[in-house]
Amino acid sequence: MTTKTKQGNKMKSAEKNDRFVWTRKHLLGLEDLSKQELVHILDTAEGFKDISERAIKKAPALRGKVVVNLFFEDSTRTRNSFRLAASRLSADVLEFTAKGSSVSKGETLRDTARNLEAMGIDIVVIRHSAGGAPYLLSQCVDCCVVNAGDGFHEHPTQGLLDIFTMREARGDLAGMKVAIVGDIAHSRVARSNIWGLHTLGAEVFLVGPPTLMPAGADQLPVTVCYDFDEIIGEMDALNMLRVQFERIGLPTFPSVREYSRLFALNSERMKRAKKDVLVMHPGPINRGLELESEIADGPNSTILRQVTNGLTIRMAVLFLVNQAAAEKRKPEA
Repeated sequence: MTTKTKQGNKMKSAEKNDRFVWTRKHLLGLEDLSKQELVHILDTAEGFKDISERAIKKAPALRGKVVVNLFFEDSTRTRNSFRLAASRLSADVLEFTAKGSSVSKGETLRDTARNLEAMGIDIVVIRHSAGGAPYLLSQCVDCCVVNAGDGFHEHPTQGLLDIFTMREARGDLAGMKVAIVGDIAHSRVARSNIWGLHTLGAEVFLVGPPTLMPAGADQLPVTVCYDFDEIIGEMDALNMLRVQFERIGLPTFPSVREYSRLFALNSERMKRAKKDVLVMHPGPINRGLELESEIADGPNSTILRQVTNGLTIRMAVLFLVNQAAAEKRKPEA
């Protein structure tokens, strides 16, 4: 065998191995993903970045496919991001809302999904107030399922876009120190960030009042801190979470002013942070509570970049789950 032939075989073998890095037809969370799988999603997203900069912002990757946005909770950013991502990959998009649908008449999630599947859909993007709803759905339909946020469990594409934004700015995440600050207890974004960042070698710090820390935080691969000022100078990225008043039952801190004094990212705190620290937020922002406006709109802010990267990540995820489903449908040789 000639050297040229050997090199050709190696290239084909490498392509085959790369092709099967991602074999999941669902994306339900980041907790059980390997480093190789996470990197593959991020690398695939890199390949889709230029589509949004073209004159014609379309690619044929999902032509002829149908994507359903099955949203049982209100959403603007995530729903529109998935809709646009599917559209840019040339898929047909069906929008579903619980209000005014058969769900309001008592239809179960399973029956709703199976009725939609009978129409010939290929991918369901689901957002639901109950943790585990995407997993339940994946057990009773044959189409692909993508989790767009479930209860207090996970929001994997938000975690991925945050990680993608950090990698874009810093390169390798190994050894990077990231603080997730605020309402951790009610944040599915925080959980996806924790698992993804930990798997990629970053050091994660949870910062907030004890009443907004999740039960079992000491069992997570994180450092828990109740004093923002104590650690801010060491951090490479500050991911400021929204205080989710709509999810909080009993009062969890004395007052908004008290919370802001202790945990808001203000100009005084920024003076103690690294000059190149990344300031992040999943949105929407409670300006003045979690972030001062001059910082949210300042040079360290990646907030709008996160929105842009969200589109790229969701294109990659839709592409990969569809590709995995196609592979599974192929007859065995």
